Amino acid sequence: MKYQRNQIYSDFLTLVYKSHVGHIGSCLSVLDILIALYFRIKRKNDIILLSKGHAAPALYTVLNACGLLPKKVLNTFHDNGTTLPVHVPHRLIKGIPFSSGSLGHGLSLAAGIAQANKFKKKTGNIYCIMSDGECNEGQVWEAAQYASAYKLNNLIALVDINGIQAFGKTKDVLGDTTAEKWRAFGWNTYECNGHSIEEIVKTHKKIKKSDKPTIILCRTIKGYGLPFFENKIESHYLPLSEKQYLQGLSLFKSL
Repeated sequence: MKYQRNQIYSDFLTLVYKSHVGHIGSCLSVLDILIALYFRIKRKNDIILLSKGHAAPALYTVLNACGLLPKKVLNTFHDNGTTLPVHVPHRLIKGIPFSSGSLGHGLSLAAGIAQANKFKKKTGNIYCIMSDGECNEGQVWEAAQYASAYKLNNLIALVDINGIQAFGKTKDVLGDTTAEKWRAFGWNTYECNGHSIEEIVKTHKKIKKSDKPTIILCRTIKGYGLPFFENKIESHYLPLSEKQYLQGLSLFKSL
């Protein structure tokens, strides 16, 4: 499928501006990861689970761009009676098996699907997109141990490492998410620039066949592309002003 990165970014900005919602910084740090997965990596039997469900507007925009979510439905986001709430709902489209937004659960759910597919001899990978702040949750590491112990090599997790969580920098809260930690839990571990679609795809191609689950640590910037939001905690909460929206549209033309 073909895509225009700058158009997806602009469509996302319009969606969140008109809806007066926050979590813009969290969405912009994961948007390229979603584009890479849906347009360049995902195959027929693959499943993608967005564990950092507060980035729902980014997911909705990408789903629309690749033809899985009609524009008329996208435009109802955050309206009364919408099927598109601020966190990802169950069965929004075929292939989204669980609602998300309660952080820390996604990897456990993805591991369960991966193991079930092995029992049923189903092909395809299970992709789980997490945030670095989410990796503070103990359940993440229980799932990491489980996936390694049961050799779930059809499970691929991607962590959006933007370095900022709800109330501070991850390094100052409970510490950064590192490759060393994931290797210690028995995972194949890779790192890449989370704002380079080509690098994400190239890193995915490097994954070697083994009996281990895989994780890709994607280095990103919270509020990517918007100077007034980049690397700022405020981008986790504040909606866009009209001035910021228009400035963002101008900046995204050159992406």
